[in-house]
Amino acid sequence: MFNLNSLQRNKTIKYGVPMLLLVVGGSFGLREFAQIRYDAQKIRKRLDPSLEAKVNPQKQAVILEEEYEKLKEIHLDEWKNIRGPRPWEDSREYQEQQRKNLSKTD
Repeated sequence: MFNLNSLQRNKTIKYGVPMLLLVVGGSFGLREFAQIRYDAQKIRKRLDPSLEAKVNPQKQAVILEEEYEKLKEIHLDEWKNIRGPRPWEDSREYQEQQRKNLSKTD
């Protein structure tokens, strides 16, 4: 009887242990709820491949031969490097100047 009364008056047992249980138990509970959320997102993102091809046509496989043919059509020998305006330069004025220089060289 003496031990039970002294334990009930002890502040560590009365307030510390429940707080510790709440913190530790809360972290485990939060982990479980977060895992449920992430599992639900995985299921929602997973689609049938044929349906995904209809929904997202951009994600279709790129055929290398087709891309090579597109690059062959572009005339890379006629390409000229034009630098952009500096932050302290007026961009419209600089673009007009570049266009004039291009038309002179053509």
